[in-house]
Amino acid sequence: MTTTLITGANKGLGYEAARRLVALGHTVYLGARDPEKGEAAAQRLGARFVQLDVTDDASVAAAAAWLQEQPGGLDVLVNNAGIAGARIAPPDVTTDNVREVYETNVFGIVRVTHALLPLLAASANPVIVNVASGLGSFGVVTDAARFESKVAALAYCSSKSAVTMLTVQYAKALPGMRINVVDPGYTATDLNQNSGPQTVEQGTDAIVRLATIGKDGPTGTFQDRAGMLPW
Repeated sequence: MTTTLITGANKGLGYEAARRLVALGHTVYLGARDPEKGEAAAQRLGARFVQLDVTDDASVAAAAAWLQEQPGGLDVLVNNAGIAGARIAPPDVTTDNVREVYETNVFGIVRVTHALLPLLAASANPVIVNVASGLGSFGVVTDAARFESKVAALAYCSSKSAVTMLTVQYAKALPGMRINVVDPGYTATDLNQNSGPQTVEQGTDAIVRLATIGKDGPTGTFQDRAGMLPW
């Protein structure tokens, strides 16, 4: 039985990834900040709720301690929690604006990963999936044929670029783990006021694929539902 924790999983991509992984037989821990919403989501899916605010050291430490006490250990971590931040033109973005986005999208990944690495290290097949965006790919945002090249979101885009580099560094340092980063694609979620053309099922294709790889699977890659992406 594979045991999986997904952060930010009470709605959107995290919720759909949890639903699909439960259907595949995973024991899923659904991480969410709000206990009421998180517990309700977990009950609907047949998952287990764990209160987890990725921006809060004490919350993450408490979740890690609780997970340590649960049977089955931890095999897969999906760092999904993320925010878009305020819609502000790049010249008007302040350090506070950037810090707010990085606290969840970047520091949150480091905080959760650091706390859960001991649990993952005990797994026979440890896997980490970090959720980034095509907006964090230099290759994608500089390709005039891609819609991402027209988007100007300084804090969000740079935070997702940081996620890709975090992934590469973790993968290099931890060769016994399979650690990859995904671009869900432009998916209809609260993050974009449900404006994306993809369904949440399409948006979780890469997440689910990389959350279910074996020991011989890829590591240190950037992928979307169609395959490899440029950095």
